[in-house]
Amino acid sequence: MISWIAASGWTGRTVARPSASRQWSYLPLELAGFALLLGYVHFGGTGKPPMLLAPLWRLPFALQWVFVAICAGGIAFAWWARIHLGRLWSSTVTQKEGHRLVDSGPYAIVRHPIYTGLIAAAIAMSAVKATPLAALGCVLLVFAYLAKGGLEERFLREELGAAAYDDYSRRVPMLIPFVKF
Repeated sequence: MISWIAASGWTGRTVARPSASRQWSYLPLELAGFALLLGYVHFGGTGKPPMLLAPLWRLPFALQWVFVAICAGGIAFAWWARIHLGRLWSSTVTQKEGHRLVDSGPYAIVRHPIYTGLIAAAIAMSAVKATPLAALGCVLLVFAYLAKGGLEERFLREELGAAAYDDYSRRVPMLIPFVKF
């Protein structure tokens, strides 16, 4: 998280962005999703946790480590995409100075590899936490990244040209490698 925030210092100058009202189509879902998924509540004493915080299942220890590896792999995939974008990256939907269509590296696998990696990590984390709140957080993140990806695609199509972006969309799936929808 610290390296992600620190890396935001090397982004380029923003030259265009969708209206603030269009950005709000995903931002509350994203923030709530992270809060519910990553939230931690400590229960003092021997009291039983409230129903929404009680685990629904317990995974075998070895399977927990499989999901930890999936979570780490998702974060690594997102970080690779973040580094690959370099100065074109932004935490919100924007057009940066010198913006161009990036279709190499992780962007040759899926059009939104940061969202793909974060969704994979969220699914793995919610499976290990196994609480209704973690599952709800994961679902909210999936919807947030579908909304944000859709907004980003419409915006980039307008700003960078429909022909090039439509060609890219035909070649590369949105979020799931090898799956077009």
